[in-house]
Amino acid sequence: MELTVSFPGGKRVDAQMGEFLIHTDQAVASGGEGGSPEPFMYCLASLGTCAGIYVLVYLQARKLPTEGVKIVQRHESDPKTGRLGKIHMSIILPDSIPEKHHKPIVRSAGKCAVKKLIEEQPEFTIQVERG
Repeated sequence: MELTVSFPGGKRVDAQMGEFLIHTDQAVASGGEGGSPEPFMYCLASLGTCAGIYVLVYLQARKLPTEGVKIVQRHESDPKTGRLGKIHMSIILPDSIPEKHHKPIVRSAGKCAVKKLIEEQPEFTIQVERG
């Protein structure tokens, strides 16, 4: 997979991924216009939505209701460094989903590929190319 990053002006940075164009911007306080989420917000959103697809597939495969199901994701930052220190996800389930499914649903959410990417810390290479 490949994506191409471009700089359309101001503090905006876009990513073209196949047919999809993802817009980012910086907050007004950081010199941007605040017209789109900041890149790190997409990172956090990708964690929740990735866990969400695994929960959704689990529920659909068992013909369990999805109405009223949601994931609430909270983030804690290290007060000294400002770096993200902890991510907590709560899966909100309606009473109509029996308790026997609770642990398997949590395990399903834990299979998220974005979570695994962070846990396994891939190798990064950054270089300059001409042209």
